[in-house]
Amino acid sequence: MQSFLKIDHVGITFDTPKGKLEILKDIKLDIAQGEVVSLIGHSGCGKSTVLNIVAGLLRASEGGVLLEEREVTEPGPDRAVVFQQHSLLPWLTVYDNVRLAVDQVFGRTKTRKERDEWTRHNLALVHMEHALERRPHEISGGMKQRVGIARALAMEPKVLLMDEPFGALDSLTRTHMQDSLMEIQARLNNTVVLITHDVDEAVLLSDRIVMMTNGPSATIGQVLDVDLLRPRDRLALAEEPTYHHYRAEVVKFLHERHDKPRLVSSNPPQQEPRALPLAANG
Repeated sequence: MQSFLKIDHVGITFDTPKGKLEILKDIKLDIAQGEVVSLIGHSGCGKSTVLNIVAGLLRASEGGVLLEEREVTEPGPDRAVVFQQHSLLPWLTVYDNVRLAVDQVFGRTKTRKERDEWTRHNLALVHMEHALERRPHEISGGMKQRVGIARALAMEPKVLLMDEPFGALDSLTRTHMQDSLMEIQARLNNTVVLITHDVDEAVLLSDRIVMMTNGPSATIGQVLDVDLLRPRDRLALAEEPTYHHYRAEVVKFLHERHDKPRLVSSNPPQQEPRALPLAANG
């Protein structure tokens, strides 16, 4: 597999009042262009730290990250991040929060009209076109997260970094966003690195699932190749033995790593009722 994004022997240590604390140790992962990779593991295993290092928000104490053979040393538009929290600018409208990113990335390559259409298109993808003029304090937490996802997608990044992006969404919106992510990723062929605690989500979306050991000094414990044909249909996968095999492998790993592991999804993927509208509140 040709490496597009390379996490090369990454480790990071923080200074604490009790001395140095090693959070990550010897993280090695080669990710191909267009691949969807999920990181899963118990709380405190350093998943978000890995994501922040790839984003350029943290510098590794050891090793480094290469994107297309160039070292990652700072944030850039080629890597868009969707955090657990929406991180919207409170004084801007929904439209302007996305438009700001569009103008920064495409200000020299798209006309004003094209940037307006692109902004509206990405908000429509997450079903927020009805709230263009609202400000963050006027919409729900789930709706804010949808705007954050639209903003990241609008940048057309080479790597989309997602830290539990659907955790704040209701179940119907969550399934829609999972399907939308698969459709958009197939069209753009961008690389996706996703943190999730939901086993079903990991298997549905991923080409590989990276299972991390418990921290401190967390590292990669197991990598599971998910050999399921794309495009993926959640209803068909519910009857697919291979899907259930992959799911069982991840659940087994999580249970072996902790006496009382976090609750993981126990339901097979359900087809979204396409005739129903999305809920207004996320």
